[in-house]
Amino acid sequence: GTSTSFREVDFSNAGMGFIMTMNPAALSGAPHTHIATVYAPPEAEAAILRDVTKTWPNITAIRIREAVDRVAEALSAIATATAWAAGGTLLTGFMVLIGAAAAGERARIYESAILKTLGATRGKILSSFALRSALMGAAAGVVAVAAGGIAGWAVMTFVMDSTYRFEPVSALGIVFGGVMATLLAGLAFALRPLGARPARTLRAQD
Repeated sequence: GTSTSFREVDFSNAGMGFIMTMNPAALSGAPHTHIATVYAPPEAEAAILRDVTKTWPNITAIRIREAVDRVAEALSAIATATAWAAGGTLLTGFMVLIGAAAAGERARIYESAILKTLGATRGKILSSFALRSALMGAAAGVVAVAAGGIAGWAVMTFVMDSTYRFEPVSALGIVFGGVMATLLAGLAFALRPLGARPARTLRAQD
């Protein structure tokens, strides 16, 4: 046979959707039943069920509000679990950035000694350390947003067959969080390098 028409079925709105339609004449002699959907506020459901069963005793009325509520609760729980998992991932990333700042403390002590020998003030040295930390945090945040956005788009498009929507506010929050984490960690681990004596540090390097 030849397909003469196509229709798009959307089951996401909890409405009735049929994958296939046929000419009524082709099923005129086949046994069949009718189905209908009624949308009503919760306070009117009892009266509707009573009137329908009284008028048409052979009609079976099925309430699906409870099932829809259970599905909504399950989806909400999944969303909450996903949010907590994402928060844990972000926290782990911030801890990695803080660890990177701590690991470079010895190198900053030597750099601070060199800069002090060349005549740099403590304020300029601190500003250079802060700028480096901010740039590192911004770069890490941009990479995280780009990688997460591409992965999210791929999953939503090819796996879940759904529409992907980029959230710029959340993305900016991630970048800002990365900048603040590395900046605060860099400033905290810059106190020891700023207090180191240049002569002692340079002699230790020799």
